[in-house]
Amino acid sequence: MRWPRPGRRPAPRVRHDRPAAVPHILALIPAHDEAERIAASIAALYRQEQPPHRVVVVADNCTDDTVEIARANGATVIESRDNRHKKAGALNQALGRLMAHLDDTDMVLVQDADTMLQPSFLASAVAALDGTVGAVGGIFYGEKGGGLLGALQRIEFHRYAREIARREFRADVLTGTATLFRVATLREVRQARLDGLIGGGTSYYSLASLTEDDEITKAVRTLGYRTLSPPGCGVVTEVMTSLPKLWHQRLRWQRGALENLRDYGWTKVTAPYILRQAFMGLSVLFLALYLVFTSWMLARGKPEFTPFWIAVGLVFVAEKVVTARGAGWKYQLLAGTLAVELAYDVFQHAVYIRSLWDMARRREEHWRAT
Repeated sequence: MRWPRPGRRPAPRVRHDRPAAVPHILALIPAHDEAERIAASIAALYRQEQPPHRVVVVADNCTDDTVEIARANGATVIESRDNRHKKAGALNQALGRLMAHLDDTDMVLVQDADTMLQPSFLASAVAALDGTVGAVGGIFYGEKGGGLLGALQRIEFHRYAREIARREFRADVLTGTATLFRVATLREVRQARLDGLIGGGTSYYSLASLTEDDEITKAVRTLGYRTLSPPGCGVVTEVMTSLPKLWHQRLRWQRGALENLRDYGWTKVTAPYILRQAFMGLSVLFLALYLVFTSWMLARGKPEFTPFWIAVGLVFVAEKVVTARGAGWKYQLLAGTLAVELAYDVFQHAVYIRSLWDMARRREEHWRAT
């Protein structure tokens, strides 16, 4: 994907000739040193079929030209003050200043500064927000680049999009890349924290979670709302271009997900998530046993290729190839090698094991920019 060059664009204005049923949409973009990408993110909002009425960049401890570029591209800028809670803290400060001017029927889009929304995102999200849906998250795809590591992430993201479609577009995580909330839902989340019904502080986003998007999903669903990622809500986001960056990103995701489940405990909402983590543990165990058994057979110098095990292997290859179809034929060829993706699976399993180990040792995990 080609990123648009930064350029001055007029600030979006409220169209008074719109029907009264059209909600007021406020777009919030938390950004920390995103000078290279912020203009493209803002430009994608202006290209929406149903554009937001206001775009606000929440500049959090920026040391580059993020603020100047955001203003030059038509966005309002709010700079965080003495924020030590990263993205969640910056968003809470901005929402604390802006929510008083919004009605319950208005909507707030929260999106990452390294993400571009497809033009149909907001129109599709607004259409999906019926009385039972509290928030709508994006279906994220990886941007081009990043070599082999980037390709593996793009395959992974396409598989996740396929999984969302198969479960009727239910969103298990309101992705931080882009999510549209009802203002009324955000207010209910804050009130539930104040009342002690859910933890995480006394504001909109939890300050106790490493993964604020995963936590707020559970908060919204605990309040009885559905969460969706419908067709038309695609976004293109950054991929990690090095193993250390990917390691820290995935360790934060996995550790945050596990800690959120620990904090919420076993409920009707969290039960499917807990079971999914249990199945992940089983897959780690079975893959480890498979690799040990295979290594033992090779060490004996007598590998046996029986028709049964060849058939099992071909089934695995077919599954990898078919589920990568949305990414394109080149990615299907990569998936068909099996060995490369097997190494990627081992990497993911290592993240899972490390997360469990750190939790057992009560080792503090620090948020790291990736």
